[in-house]
Amino acid sequence: MVFLAITPGGWKDALREAASSGTAVWCGADAVSEEDFAVLKGKRLTRFTYVLEARDPLVLARALDTIDQHHPSEVIWVEAAPAPT
Repeated sequence: MVFLAITPGGWKDALREAASSGTAVWCGADAVSEEDFAVLKGKRLTRFTYVLEARDPLVLARALDTIDQHHPSEVIWVEAAPAPT
């Protein structure tokens, strides 16, 4: 299983869940700063260099495709939240 966090809150939730399960966590550049990510950086944590919070369908599809390339055949859980207004 892989978590895709989109917001800072989703990143924190995913990290909490992954701590006990060892699940891989990916996030957008806007979910965690480079500095904060560097402190946590590990084998199962990945940060895209582009933002995901705008929820652009093409950008999300690109992110999911990339995750699938690195974690073939694994279920990907995508953070779902109301779109910003």
